[in-house]
Amino acid sequence: MAKPRPEVTAEFQRGWDAALLAVRDWHVAKAKQALVQSRRTRFPKTLERESEVHKLSAELILTLSPTDV
Repeated sequence: MAKPRPEVTAEFQRGWDAALLAVRDWHVAKAKQALVQSRRTRFPKTLERESEVHKLSAELILTLSPTDV
C-alpha cells in the first residue's frame, strides 16, 4: 500500500530550500577546486571533466522539489 504524501509545510519548504542551497554551494566549491587542481597537474582533462560534472549538478539541484522524493 502506498502511503499518502504528507503536506509540504512552510517550515519543511524552508528546510528544503536551505538544504538545496547548501548542496549547490558544495558542488560549486568542488567545481572550482577541481579547476584549480587541473591547472597544477600534468593530466588536467579528468579534473576538467569532474569540474563540469559538479557545475551541471549545481544547476540541476535547483530544479528538485519536495514532491520529487
